[in-house]
Amino acid sequence: MDIPGGRRTQGERDAITIEIGYALCSAVFAAAVLFGAVAGPAYLFGPPPGARSLLIGSGTVLAVVVFLARVVSVLVRFDRGDQPSQPGRTNPDS
Repeated sequence: MDIPGGRRTQGERDAITIEIGYALCSAVFAAAVLFGAVAGPAYLFGPPPGARSLLIGSGTVLAVVVFLARVVSVLVRFDRGDQPSQPGRTNPDS
């Protein structure tokens, strides 16, 4: 990733592809859980129409925000290289 505008190796391209897949999958999961937590009562308990649309609308908006925030945070962290070079070791001296 040090080569801006340069050619990447196959390993670097594979790492980017895996990281994008991870970002999308984890974002979908987080958004679905949040949507279920916020909008779920609208489907389970049958509140009045105004409350139902408010819960579903709020759940949708929050799910989209969480999805985008998760994708951006994972990809920015990957781009900066905040991951340790040796899994399980967080201290450079260890």
